[in-house]
Amino acid sequence: MGWLEGKVALITGGGSGIGRALIERFIDEGASIGVLERSEEKVKELQEQFGKKVVVVQGDVTLLEDNERAVAETVRVFGKIDTFIGNAGIFDYFVSLLDLPKEKLDTSFDELFGVNVKGPLYGAKAVLPELLKTQGNIIFTVSNAGFYPAGGGPLYTASKHAVVGLVRELAYELSPKIRVNGVAPGGTLTDLRGPSALGQEKQTQSKVDNIKDLMKTTNPLHVVPSPKQHTSAYVLLASNKDSMAMTGVIINSDGGLGVRGFHSAAGGEHL
Repeated sequence: MGWLEGKVALITGGGSGIGRALIERFIDEGASIGVLERSEEKVKELQEQFGKKVVVVQGDVTLLEDNERAVAETVRVFGKIDTFIGNAGIFDYFVSLLDLPKEKLDTSFDELFGVNVKGPLYGAKAVLPELLKTQGNIIFTVSNAGFYPAGGGPLYTASKHAVVGLVRELAYELSPKIRVNGVAPGGTLTDLRGPSALGQEKQTQSKVDNIKDLMKTTNPLHVVPSPKQHTSAYVLLASNKDSMAMTGVIINSDGGLGVRGFHSAAGGEHL
């Protein structure tokens, strides 16, 4: 029996990367899955791959009504929702403030914050009545950029700091009935796209020159995790039995970025 036997999770951005890995892992742990996904192609792929174990709604996380449709369809098919995972996100591909064209600043800010901050907030708002019924939980995908500089440009970094604030505020507001936590992955090779306002809608991390070396050399463990390797943290937080005393917690799955300063300050070298 899996950790999430009989549970129902709703995941945004489930078409690729960490979202898709979460669908596979949660199904393996015994859960049924609702998905909100923007790409029509990925919607079809998910339905074909997972069949009756998932219900997939095509929509935009920045629209409250699309989040509400995903909630309603998940409940219609599976009867309830125990966990909401606000996972959909976009990246700014390290565009610095100096390099941000001033004529694109408004539109790129609105697009990136719309997906990365408004998306999880709208999802939480839409699912709240159902989670109150099940005394369930919320998990947001954060990022190492929610804690440290150089995990993106100013737009992405600021948006992920905002998600950290959402975790903490909602954990406070929604206790004691609903737990709210997060997972902050470090560098991971995924299909993460950029904002169309910056012409990055077709950019993916795998196309960045020397991206594996960049990811590996910036964390003490020298790892480049696969999306699947982050999923255990989500499973733990989704299980009310196994994390019943955890709210307002963000698990950093980033290869130890938080201890980088200790190595440099001590003048130490990696073993």
